[in-house]
Amino acid sequence: MSASLKNIVLGVTGSIAAHKAIDIASQLTKRGFSVTAVMTDDARRFITALPFKTVTRNPVVTDLYDEEEGWKPIHVRLADEADLLLIAPATANCLAKLANGLADDPLSCIALALEPRARLLIAPAMNGKMWNHPATKRNVALLTERGALFIGPDEGMLSCGYEGVGRLAEVDRVVEAAASIFPGPSE
Repeated sequence: MSASLKNIVLGVTGSIAAHKAIDIASQLTKRGFSVTAVMTDDARRFITALPFKTVTRNPVVTDLYDEEEGWKPIHVRLADEADLLLIAPATANCLAKLANGLADDPLSCIALALEPRARLLIAPAMNGKMWNHPATKRNVALLTERGALFIGPDEGMLSCGYEGVGRLAEVDRVVEAAASIFPGPSE
């Protein structure tokens, strides 16, 4: 199956690692995937939508009420069309929303409305204490039980000054994990 026929919604949440999502979007687009970025308000405090729009050649969703042509709400259309929802980076807040079915922004609405055939791949990035907190562990276990796949987090120096687990998995690994979900050539 050709990668060009696969739609990836790339969710970007509010983490210092959000800048790495631009490279993820670029590499996936170069492999022939159709990538649409969805940015939370917190993500936009770290980066802007313009790089995503430029590298993917698709509009970027930043508001639940962004409307295009037609009658179907953007979050419903993207949830219907997505073959993969990749969230990179995914914060602890994002994991909690996904696990508990909260839908108060475009990304969480897309996740809740995602077609059962679509896959969910999550690349967490957060402080190690947050990653190791029992609430986060419970949320990860619940999402895994529902079929979500995880890549990372990695260990190393964190932006908060601590060293440990919590870094976004390396961009190449995230891209490979996303591409490997689809059978057939991806380059």
